[in-house]
Amino acid sequence: MTKKLDILRIAIAQLNPTVGDVAGNLAKAREARADAARQGADLVLYTELFLAGYPPEDLVLKPAFLRACERAAEDFAADTADGGPGVIIGTPLKRKSGTHNSIVFADGGKIIAERYKIDLPNYGEFDEKRVFQAGPEIQGPVNFRGVRIGIPICEDIWGEVGICETLAESGAEILLVPNGSPYYRAKIDVRHQVVIKQVIECGLPMIYANQLGGQDELIFDGASFAIGADKTLAFQMSQFEDAVDVTIWKRTDNGWVCSQGPMSKIPDKEEADYRACMLGLRDYVNKNGFKNVVLGLSGGIDSAICAALAVDALGEERLRAVMMPYRYTSKDSLKDAEDCARALGCRYDIVPIFEPVEGFLHTLTQMFEGTKEGITEENLQSRARGTILMAISNKFGSMVVTTGNKSEMSVGYATLYGDMNGGFNPIKDLYKMQVYALSRWRNSHVPPGALGPSGEVIPKNIIDKAPSAELRLNQTDQDSLPPYPVLDDILECLVENEMGVDDIVARGHDRATVTRIEHLLYIAEYKRRQAAPGVKITRKNFGRDRRYPITNRFRDRG
Repeated sequence: MTKKLDILRIAIAQLNPTVGDVAGNLAKAREARADAARQGADLVLYTELFLAGYPPEDLVLKPAFLRACERAAEDFAADTADGGPGVIIGTPLKRKSGTHNSIVFADGGKIIAERYKIDLPNYGEFDEKRVFQAGPEIQGPVNFRGVRIGIPICEDIWGEVGICETLAESGAEILLVPNGSPYYRAKIDVRHQVVIKQVIECGLPMIYANQLGGQDELIFDGASFAIGADKTLAFQMSQFEDAVDVTIWKRTDNGWVCSQGPMSKIPDKEEADYRACMLGLRDYVNKNGFKNVVLGLSGGIDSAICAALAVDALGEERLRAVMMPYRYTSKDSLKDAEDCARALGCRYDIVPIFEPVEGFLHTLTQMFEGTKEGITEENLQSRARGTILMAISNKFGSMVVTTGNKSEMSVGYATLYGDMNGGFNPIKDLYKMQVYALSRWRNSHVPPGALGPSGEVIPKNIIDKAPSAELRLNQTDQDSLPPYPVLDDILECLVENEMGVDDIVARGHDRATVTRIEHLLYIAEYKRRQAAPGVKITRKNFGRDRRYPITNRFRDRG
């Protein structure tokens, strides 16, 4: 008969896997288990689909990928024959009942249990019903060294299926939940409330282990935690940082209680958003094998914050900033761009675009004869810059960082094959006023893990001056758009909240302005479909979360 443990040391492995790198993810898991063993852990809890990386999407439709993941799980299970900690690790498994989002529970050199995710999310950024089958039934707790452990998987605690209650009724003493929960602003509060609700309903303490790292547009922020049976926060791990933390749980007359664990401070919203953008850029560049990046540094706020993010994420030596002036580029912009590059310490080049733009205009003179000069000629400037950046990318192997904010992308104020060129956009899901807020924050703070300098890295003049694309004389963004505080509020109503025109007007906005912005939002969909991926920050980003048709005649007229 197995003696019941009265003290259980559970390590939470909050790590950064890479989708598809099964061997690399297994190596990370082994390293974390060795670390946990040195700290005296009895059990290590990893995150959802850790061996595959999350989300693996259509990779799980490949039999070879599934076999590689299962072999890794079996090899890892065999490691536990050393008498060290047991493991709970996520992996896809193909069984007679289908392909499942699963965990493998191993101890003593063998797999002692498998559990399958029941509630498959199919909303927002999630599309699991496309590639997985739900577990055929709710399976009971696993007996680990005399402790009955329930293991719901991520969405199993978010829905109304009653999985946690069923586990409690089946004799579970504590719930351990592997998660792949992506970041959006204030998501930690949402997670806490979800867990508290389940704890109230099932009466058991719950440990919530969350993945870390960037995967294409998604950011996994870690911030693993536990809520005790008394509904209080038992421990809180750091956000945006790798960690293997051992927590100590003691058996009492009232169930299991956490007696030791980290209590990390959670960043405020500006810091959290900035670090999410930084992590997303770093992981996209590094996981895809780029040695360095290049961007157009215009002297404006968007390219300046992207330059700061690139230096913070990758280091000054991995960023090449390029100023590409034309006849409308102001002396202020030239100075501001140079000052920004100097403050960041990155390489700074000036490549004038007068000759290529004039060459295009000359080539098109006959075809354009008799037409009025306007946006076509302005866009030639942007496209010349985009071509130069792509040439630098091709020649030196540098990924182009594109720099358009969400306000511009919403209303189509971005040029295809011009300033939209690039591999990744760290501010794609930040509205213009959020860009300003994060720029001011960065000038006063250096986020943990940043490789950039302290002090004012975005010159004050860039923040203070009126934003302009500088494609014609004395141009400003507000010539054709409402002030950004107004525009951003209207866009947030339309995009994040799906509000009707009447409701937005009731907030105090001009009806004609709202209907115009709605129209611009819809007709720019074709541009957004061709845009580079970028970090998800809001509850509804363009791409995974918001899938509107390109051909669309609907307009809200009440």
